[in-house]
Amino acid sequence: MTFYPDWQVLPQSQSGLGESPFWHPYEHMLYWVDIPGCKILRSNVFMGTTEVWPLAQNPGFIAPASQGGLVIALRDGLYRARTWDGLLELLEPASHDTSRMRFNDGKCDSVGRLWAGTMVEPQDQNAAELLCLDRRPYQRPGYSSKVGDAIIANGLAWSPDSRTMYWADTPTHRVWAWDFDVQTAQLSERRVFHTFAEKPFGWEPLADPLLASAYAGRPDGAAVDSAGNYWVAMFEGQRIVKLSPSGSVIAEYATPALCTTMPCFGGADGRTLYITTARVNRGAGELALQPDAGCVFFTQLAASESPGLPVNFYSD
Repeated sequence: MTFYPDWQVLPQSQSGLGESPFWHPYEHMLYWVDIPGCKILRSNVFMGTTEVWPLAQNPGFIAPASQGGLVIALRDGLYRARTWDGLLELLEPASHDTSRMRFNDGKCDSVGRLWAGTMVEPQDQNAAELLCLDRRPYQRPGYSSKVGDAIIANGLAWSPDSRTMYWADTPTHRVWAWDFDVQTAQLSERRVFHTFAEKPFGWEPLADPLLASAYAGRPDGAAVDSAGNYWVAMFEGQRIVKLSPSGSVIAEYATPALCTTMPCFGGADGRTLYITTARVNRGAGELALQPDAGCVFFTQLAASESPGLPVNFYSD
């Protein structure tokens, strides 16, 4: 693995399960959610200050909106907030059983549609799916179901030309790819983009260095750079894996926390790599070795790396 020796901790950023980070190019702030903590956070990385927005429900993901504010996926539906800490307007109620499922890992495509993944919390059936909500003028209201037969929706991203969409089902250790028609939101030619090795029998986190090195983790959130490479966080793998547009491993980057959840690119030039991480439900021994687990970490990309793509905005 390639080691970035200069990972830094973002101040005041520790969460139980940090997810859904994005860099806001107009506000020059980093946003993310703490799912079990029921809050949205945003950081002025230049001042080292963080604001917290408490919520009454678990946020699965957030996305910026072109008219200002955020789209927020809560347990019982998708909401629109026009301002930070503002009134929540229901866009669409959840179409799933909210006692067993919740939203997880969603983003907007390049024309402003919202794509919302779900997950089965008991992780006992393939009932998760990927939904699309298009609230642009003259579009039909309601969800359209695009992909199903999954357990935990993750790894959502698009290629720079919007012709390929990526999506992962975390427990199966597999990332899928489709041909994507940005005009119609149609998916075709589903294929396996990359399959990661299963967890070895008897594997224990941070217990046996030799056994631990044999497990790269399972694919969680992802981001794509301007060259079309797919950067995926490997939960329990203590790494980010960079895959080429053809799905081959280009590089692996060691991270400061075992459970990295999602990367994003930020800064004015897209060359700062941010990662969210998790500490909820992790063992005392692991947390003793990694007391900053759950924090947001960041580092600068090497000169040879391509900058990241900017975040897509929701359109309404």
